[in-house]
Amino acid sequence: MSEHQGVSQKRWGHLRKVLERPGPFSHPDFEPSSEILDFIMTTCKLLVIGAGGLGCELLKDLALMGFKQIHVIDMDTIELSNLNRQFLFRQEDIGSSKAEVAASFINRKVKGCQVTPHFCKIQDYDETFYRQFHLVVCGLDSIVARRWINGMLISLLNYEDGTLDQTSIIPMIDGGTEGFKGHARVILPGVSACIDCTLDLYPPQITYPLCTIANTPRLPEHCIEYVKIIQWPKENPWGSLIDGDDPQHILWIYEKSLERSTQFNIVGVTYRLVQGVVKNIIPAVASTNAVIAAMCATEVFKLATSCCVPLNNYLVFNDVDGIYTYTFEAEKKENCLACSQIPQTLLIQDPEQMKLKNLLDVFCESAAYQMKNPGLTTYINGKNKTLYISTIKNIEEKTRENLTKTLLELGLQDGSEIMVADLTSPNVLSVRLKFASKNVDT
Repeated sequence: MSEHQGVSQKRWGHLRKVLERPGPFSHPDFEPSSEILDFIMTTCKLLVIGAGGLGCELLKDLALMGFKQIHVIDMDTIELSNLNRQFLFRQEDIGSSKAEVAASFINRKVKGCQVTPHFCKIQDYDETFYRQFHLVVCGLDSIVARRWINGMLISLLNYEDGTLDQTSIIPMIDGGTEGFKGHARVILPGVSACIDCTLDLYPPQITYPLCTIANTPRLPEHCIEYVKIIQWPKENPWGSLIDGDDPQHILWIYEKSLERSTQFNIVGVTYRLVQGVVKNIIPAVASTNAVIAAMCATEVFKLATSCCVPLNNYLVFNDVDGIYTYTFEAEKKENCLACSQIPQTLLIQDPEQMKLKNLLDVFCESAAYQMKNPGLTTYINGKNKTLYISTIKNIEEKTRENLTKTLLELGLQDGSEIMVADLTSPNVLSVRLKFASKNVDT
């Protein structure tokens, strides 16, 4: 045995004990082998999405568990407020890419590890990029991003005569934390419940009465919400959409919120609070991140090696008062927007009165859809027709008048199909309208 092999045997001895001999918790189909460790160290390719509180812990855990082919993607830069828990970063790193600094740190500290950074949005890559990975691990603070990557992995599935090709499944391990609470879950696209199957598990966003925000603000959050929902659309500094990950957007809202808070003698508006209100973030706790990341890394190891039965499929963690965990199996939703093979149908109770803006409200406010900024197109008499798209300025201007028209005035009928595009999914959703009124001419 060479010196290098001897060091390797000692360094990874704890893993070899699990992978090279059976145990009481082994998977029923597990076959111990020395080749399994070689697979995770040389072949298995992982994608970590997010290099923040959870992401730093995940990268550290996975690198120390033997995974060497790791990619990390994050669009954020490092801020001073990150340093109390995102331990891969130092003060001199402020302003730099989280993904790049995190990758460099791990590559220096863990010999042989090759972390490849991607300083961009997950939406910047197509299916060719995501198809190369064996597993995807998410350490995100955004439900929108979770839904997008969930939709991407589902779009990679192959079906032959209605039967799912198991080799096309890329498992997704999702972690999330909110203060002293968190979750870890294992999603097998096409097999187990996906993100969209369980949208109702995510907490509703906090909202404040508009009259309070506009007339009698009492809290710093009221000032921030005023700027967010009233002042931003009025002044339109960078388009109609607020990007909570864009420092320019956050800084503008912060400065305007400070002005309003001074006007009403309200204290407490901080840059971090603005981020929290805009992105609906609850302050993070380092220990919770560590626990959830460890759970997720363990599930990655189990799935990559088949040494143990993986989580089935959702674990809740709470250490507000003591430590409490609970595991349950989230069930697939029969008509899930993302993973079901069932065509979507939307019942319209009063098509004579329902306007296009009301239809947009359904897609945004309904618990079943929870979209953010949907764009609608359809086919009428065999020709494509854009009903409304707000994300492209010139198209928004041309289609704005459609918002006040009824569905019938727009030429939509019972059975018409609407194509809905939204940032919550990489795929276009097809929805068939079903008119409830029997007196409508179709």
